[in-house]
Amino acid sequence: MATIFTKIANGEIPSYKCAESKDFYAFLDISPLAPGHTLVIPKHVEDDYIFHLDQATYEGLWAFARKVAVALKAAVPCKRVGVAVLGMEVPHTHIHLVPLQTEGDLDFRKAKLQLEPEKMKVIAAKIFAEYEKL
Repeated sequence: MATIFTKIANGEIPSYKCAESKDFYAFLDISPLAPGHTLVIPKHVEDDYIFHLDQATYEGLWAFARKVAVALKAAVPCKRVGVAVLGMEVPHTHIHLVPLQTEGDLDFRKAKLQLEPEKMKVIAAKIFAEYEKL
């Protein structure tokens, strides 16, 4: 059975797409730690643990995430883009890219934001536009 992230990458469930390649997909987290919090996933591999990925998928995922992070930093004002790989909630490898002003912004225990759909669309479009420039 396909994971929710596979369904998102396949367009079966709507998302706020930030970037896409043949093998990878990036979209906004619907319960973000900060505006622009983006998830990066492999499209065709549903393993829930990043270190189980084959070498090519692992390296490709990180290369794609780097490009998305560059676009994210250009689109969303922040000091850094933080990276986290937890994989505890959804059984599909995913990298969190979170715009940071302080180290505390990457605390997954804090309350998540609930942003208006229109704001999410604008943020995703900005990231996508920056990604397309790279």
